[in-house]
Amino acid sequence: MTILQALSLGLFQGIAEFLPISSSGHLLLLRQFLGMAKVPVLFDIILHLASLLSILVVFRKRILGIIVSFAKWLARKQDESDKANLSVIIPLLTATIITAIFGFSLRKLDFSGQGKIIAGFMVLTGLVLFASSRLKEGSLTCRNLGIKRSALIGLAQGFAVLPGLSRSGITISANLASGLNREEAGEFSFLLAIPAILGAFVLEAGDMQELLGSVGVSELVFGFAAAFAAGVLALRLLMPLVRKGKLAWFAAYLIPAGIAGLLFL
Repeated sequence: MTILQALSLGLFQGIAEFLPISSSGHLLLLRQFLGMAKVPVLFDIILHLASLLSILVVFRKRILGIIVSFAKWLARKQDESDKANLSVIIPLLTATIITAIFGFSLRKLDFSGQGKIIAGFMVLTGLVLFASSRLKEGSLTCRNLGIKRSALIGLAQGFAVLPGLSRSGITISANLASGLNREEAGEFSFLLAIPAILGAFVLEAGDMQELLGSVGVSELVFGFAAAFAAGVLALRLLMPLVRKGKLAWFAAYLIPAGIAGLLFL
Protein backbone atom coordinates (compact mmCIF):
# COMPACT_ATOMS: atom_id res chain seq x y z
CA MET A 1 0.00 0.00 0.00
CA THR A 2 1.27 3.48 -0.88
CA ILE A 3 0.65 6.68 1.05
CA LEU A 4 -1.55 7.92 -1.82
CA GLN A 5 -3.68 4.77 -1.60
CA ALA A 6 -3.96 5.16 2.18
CA LEU A 7 -5.03 8.80 1.78
CA SER A 8 -7.63 7.81 -0.82
CA LEU A 9 -9.10 5.13 1.43
CA GLY A 10 -9.07 7.50 4.41
CA LEU A 11 -10.85 10.29 2.55
CA PHE A 12 -13.48 7.89 1.22
CA GLN A 13 -14.00 6.43 4.70
CA GLY A 14 -14.34 9.81 6.39
CA ILE A 15 -16.82 11.10 3.84
CA ALA A 16 -18.87 7.95 3.30
CA GLU A 17 -19.06 6.92 6.97
CA PHE A 18 -21.29 9.88 7.82
CA LEU A 19 -22.82 10.93 4.54
CA PRO A 20 -25.47 8.24 3.96
CA ILE A 21 -23.79 6.57 0.96
CA SER A 22 -22.21 3.48 2.63
CA SER A 23 -18.55 3.61 3.64
CA SER A 24 -18.11 -0.17 3.58
CA GLY A 25 -19.51 -0.48 0.07
CA HIS A 26 -17.43 2.37 -1.31
CA LEU A 27 -14.27 1.08 0.38
CA LEU A 28 -14.72 -2.39 -1.10
CA LEU A 29 -15.32 -0.95 -4.57
CA LEU A 30 -12.37 1.45 -4.21
CA ARG A 31 -10.09 -1.35 -3.07
CA GLN A 32 -11.18 -3.36 -6.11
CA PHE A 33 -10.39 -0.39 -8.34
CA LEU A 34 -6.96 0.16 -6.72
CA GLY A 35 -6.13 -3.56 -6.80
CA MET A 36 -5.94 -3.78 -2.99
CA ALA A 37 -8.19 -6.76 -2.28
CA LYS A 38 -5.58 -8.30 0.07
CA VAL A 39 -5.46 -5.38 2.54
CA PRO A 40 -6.64 -6.79 5.90
CA VAL A 41 -10.08 -5.74 7.04
CA LEU A 42 -8.55 -4.25 10.20
CA PHE A 43 -7.21 -1.38 8.08
CA ASP A 44 -10.83 -0.48 7.41
CA ILE A 45 -11.56 -0.73 11.13
CA ILE A 46 -8.69 1.62 11.94
CA LEU A 47 -10.18 4.10 9.49
CA HIS A 48 -13.47 3.62 11.33
CA LEU A 49 -11.66 4.52 14.58
CA ALA A 50 -10.64 7.79 12.94
CA SER A 51 -14.30 8.34 12.14
CA LEU A 52 -15.13 7.52 15.77
CA LEU A 53 -12.73 10.24 16.90
CA SER A 54 -14.51 12.71 14.64
CA ILE A 55 -17.83 11.81 16.33
CA LEU A 56 -16.27 12.43 19.73
CA VAL A 57 -15.03 15.83 18.57
CA VAL A 58 -18.23 17.02 16.88
CA PHE A 59 -20.59 15.74 19.61
CA ARG A 60 -18.19 16.31 22.52
CA LYS A 61 -20.60 18.49 24.53
CA ARG A 62 -23.43 15.97 24.30
CA ILE A 63 -21.18 13.00 25.06
CA LEU A 64 -19.53 14.76 28.00
CA GLY A 65 -22.97 15.72 29.31
CA ILE A 66 -24.11 12.08 29.22
CA ILE A 67 -20.96 10.94 31.04
CA VAL A 68 -21.30 13.64 33.73
CA SER A 69 -25.01 12.94 34.24
CA PHE A 70 -24.35 9.20 34.51
CA ALA A 71 -21.61 9.82 37.09
CA LYS A 72 -24.01 12.00 39.07
CA TRP A 73 -26.65 9.25 38.85
CA LEU A 74 -24.17 6.72 40.25
CA ALA A 75 -23.45 9.13 43.10
CA ARG A 76 -27.20 9.73 43.49
CA LYS A 77 -26.73 13.45 42.95
CA GLN A 78 -28.61 13.84 39.65
CA ASP A 79 -31.19 16.60 39.28
CA GLU A 80 -33.83 17.63 36.76
CA SER A 81 -31.22 18.93 34.31
CA ASP A 82 -29.73 15.44 33.99
CA LYS A 83 -32.91 13.73 32.78
CA ALA A 84 -32.37 14.47 29.08
CA ASN A 85 -28.85 13.02 29.17
CA LEU A 86 -29.84 9.96 31.21
CA SER A 87 -32.83 9.24 28.97
CA VAL A 88 -30.58 8.32 26.03
CA ILE A 89 -28.69 5.57 27.89
CA ILE A 90 -31.37 2.83 27.88
CA PRO A 91 -32.23 3.32 24.18
CA LEU A 92 -28.52 3.24 23.32
CA LEU A 93 -27.93 0.05 25.29
CA THR A 94 -31.03 -1.64 23.87
CA ALA A 95 -30.21 -0.78 20.26
CA THR A 96 -26.56 -1.74 20.72
CA ILE A 97 -27.40 -5.18 22.13
CA ILE A 98 -29.75 -5.93 19.22
CA THR A 99 -27.15 -4.70 16.73
CA ALA A 100 -24.49 -6.91 18.30
CA ILE A 101 -26.68 -10.02 18.22
CA PHE A 102 -27.89 -9.56 14.67
CA GLY A 103 -24.85 -7.88 13.13
CA PHE A 104 -22.45 -10.53 14.44
CA SER A 105 -24.21 -13.20 12.38
CA LEU A 106 -23.89 -11.10 9.19
CA ARG A 107 -20.37 -9.71 9.56
CA LYS A 108 -18.75 -13.00 8.50
CA LEU A 109 -20.27 -12.77 5.03
CA ASP A 110 -17.59 -11.92 2.45
CA PHE A 111 -18.64 -9.55 -0.33
CA SER A 112 -15.17 -8.96 -1.78
CA GLY A 113 -15.49 -8.93 -5.54
CA GLN A 114 -19.31 -8.93 -5.34
CA GLY A 115 -19.75 -5.55 -6.96
CA LYS A 116 -23.27 -6.18 -8.23
CA ILE A 117 -24.53 -7.16 -4.78
CA ILE A 118 -22.97 -4.04 -3.25
CA ALA A 119 -24.51 -1.91 -6.01
CA GLY A 120 -27.90 -3.45 -5.32
CA PHE A 121 -27.64 -2.55 -1.64
CA MET A 122 -26.71 1.02 -2.66
CA VAL A 123 -29.95 1.24 -4.64
CA LEU A 124 -31.84 -0.10 -1.61
CA THR A 125 -30.22 2.54 0.64
CA GLY A 126 -31.25 5.24 -1.82
CA LEU A 127 -34.84 4.03 -1.80
CA VAL A 128 -34.89 4.00 2.01
CA LEU A 129 -33.52 7.55 2.12
CA PHE A 130 -36.10 8.75 -0.38
CA ALA A 131 -38.92 7.11 1.59
CA SER A 132 -37.73 8.54 4.92
CA SER A 133 -37.50 12.03 3.45
CA ARG A 134 -41.23 11.81 2.72
CA LEU A 135 -42.08 11.11 6.36
CA LYS A 136 -43.72 13.81 8.40
CA GLU A 137 -41.35 14.97 11.12
CA GLY A 138 -41.97 13.24 14.44
CA SER A 139 -42.12 14.83 17.86
CA LEU A 140 -40.49 12.16 20.01
CA THR A 141 -37.19 12.48 21.85
CA CYS A 142 -35.01 9.72 23.26
CA ARG A 143 -36.82 10.18 26.57
CA ASN A 144 -39.98 8.57 25.14
CA LEU A 145 -38.39 6.34 22.50
CA GLY A 146 -39.05 3.14 24.47
CA ILE A 147 -37.55 -0.36 24.37
CA LYS A 148 -39.49 -1.59 21.33
CA ARG A 149 -38.55 1.31 19.07
CA SER A 150 -34.95 1.18 20.29
CA ALA A 151 -34.75 -2.54 19.47
CA LEU A 152 -36.06 -1.93 15.94
CA ILE A 153 -33.45 0.79 15.42
CA GLY A 154 -30.78 -1.64 16.62
CA LEU A 155 -32.08 -4.25 14.18
CA ALA A 156 -31.83 -1.73 11.34
CA GLN A 157 -28.24 -0.94 12.30
CA GLY A 158 -27.49 -4.67 12.38
CA PHE A 159 -28.63 -4.98 8.74
CA ALA A 160 -26.38 -2.05 7.84
CA VAL A 161 -23.22 -4.15 8.33
CA LEU A 162 -23.90 -5.35 4.77
CA PRO A 163 -21.70 -3.35 2.35
CA GLY A 164 -23.72 -0.94 0.27
CA LEU A 165 -26.20 -0.32 3.08
CA SER A 166 -25.33 2.97 4.76
CA ARG A 167 -25.22 2.70 8.55
CA SER A 168 -25.95 6.37 9.03
CA GLY A 169 -28.63 6.44 6.34
CA ILE A 170 -30.41 3.31 7.58
CA THR A 171 -30.32 4.29 11.26
CA ILE A 172 -31.37 7.91 10.67
CA SER A 173 -34.25 6.62 8.53
CA ALA A 174 -35.21 4.10 11.24
CA ASN A 175 -35.07 6.88 13.84
CA LEU A 176 -37.36 9.07 11.74
CA ALA A 177 -39.75 6.17 11.14
CA SER A 178 -39.83 5.60 14.91
CA GLY A 179 -41.12 9.14 15.40
CA LEU A 180 -37.98 10.95 16.55
CA ASN A 181 -37.66 14.56 15.52
CA ARG A 182 -34.94 15.22 12.95
CA GLU A 183 -32.43 16.71 15.41
CA GLU A 184 -32.69 13.71 17.74
CA ALA A 185 -32.72 11.26 14.81
CA GLY A 186 -29.38 12.50 13.53
CA GLU A 187 -27.75 12.78 16.93
CA PHE A 188 -28.95 9.37 18.13
CA SER A 189 -27.65 7.73 14.95
CA PHE A 190 -24.12 8.98 15.56
CA LEU A 191 -24.17 8.27 19.30
CA LEU A 192 -25.20 4.73 18.35
CA ALA A 193 -22.18 4.51 16.04
CA ILE A 194 -19.77 4.77 18.99
CA PRO A 195 -20.35 1.29 20.52
CA ALA A 196 -20.83 -0.20 17.03
CA ILE A 197 -17.40 0.97 15.84
CA LEU A 198 -15.71 -0.01 19.11
CA GLY A 199 -17.31 -3.46 18.93
CA ALA A 200 -16.12 -3.97 15.35
CA PHE A 201 -12.60 -2.98 16.36
CA VAL A 202 -12.54 -5.48 19.24
CA LEU A 203 -13.78 -8.29 16.99
CA GLU A 204 -11.11 -7.60 14.37
CA ALA A 205 -8.23 -6.83 16.76
CA GLY A 206 -6.79 -10.30 16.19
CA ASP A 207 -5.69 -9.20 12.71
CA MET A 208 -3.32 -6.55 14.09
CA GLN A 209 -0.17 -8.59 13.45
CA GLU A 210 -1.29 -9.31 9.88
CA LEU A 211 -2.03 -5.62 9.33
CA LEU A 212 1.37 -4.43 10.52
CA GLY A 213 2.98 -6.96 8.23
CA SER A 214 1.32 -5.53 5.11
CA VAL A 215 0.77 -1.83 5.85
CA GLY A 216 3.44 0.59 6.99
CA VAL A 217 3.11 3.01 9.90
CA SER A 218 3.22 6.03 7.59
CA GLU A 219 0.30 4.68 5.56
CA LEU A 220 -1.69 4.10 8.75
CA VAL A 221 -1.00 7.62 10.01
CA PHE A 222 -1.94 9.31 6.73
CA GLY A 223 -5.03 7.15 6.29
CA PHE A 224 -6.17 7.82 9.87
CA ALA A 225 -5.60 11.58 9.57
CA ALA A 226 -7.46 11.79 6.25
CA ALA A 227 -10.43 9.81 7.61
CA PHE A 228 -10.61 11.99 10.74
CA ALA A 229 -10.50 15.32 8.90
CA ALA A 230 -13.00 14.19 6.26
CA GLY A 231 -15.26 12.77 8.98
CA VAL A 232 -15.46 16.06 10.87
CA LEU A 233 -16.31 17.94 7.68
CA ALA A 234 -18.91 15.35 6.62
CA LEU A 235 -20.63 15.44 10.02
CA ARG A 236 -20.83 19.23 10.00
CA LEU A 237 -22.31 19.05 6.50
CA LEU A 238 -24.81 16.26 7.19
CA MET A 239 -26.47 17.41 10.41
CA PRO A 240 -27.99 20.59 8.89
CA LEU A 241 -29.28 18.50 5.97
CA VAL A 242 -30.90 16.02 8.38
CA ARG A 243 -32.59 18.89 10.24
CA LYS A 244 -33.97 20.20 6.94
CA GLY A 245 -35.19 16.77 5.77
CA LYS A 246 -32.85 16.64 2.76
CA LEU A 247 -31.80 12.97 2.87
CA ALA A 248 -33.35 12.45 -0.57
CA TRP A 249 -30.43 14.43 -1.99
CA PHE A 250 -28.21 11.41 -1.35
CA ALA A 251 -30.76 9.08 -2.95
CA ALA A 252 -30.26 11.10 -6.13
CA TYR A 253 -26.65 9.87 -6.10
CA LEU A 254 -27.06 6.36 -4.72
CA ILE A 255 -29.81 5.10 -7.01
CA PRO A 256 -28.13 6.04 -10.33
CA ALA A 257 -24.71 4.95 -9.02
CA GLY A 258 -26.13 1.63 -7.85
CA ILE A 259 -27.93 1.04 -11.16
CA ALA A 260 -24.69 1.81 -13.01
CA GLY A 261 -22.92 -0.72 -10.81
CA LEU A 262 -25.55 -3.35 -11.55
CA LEU A 263 -25.08 -2.78 -15.29
CA PHE A 264 -21.30 -2.50 -15.54
CA LEU A 265 -19.63 -4.28 -12.59
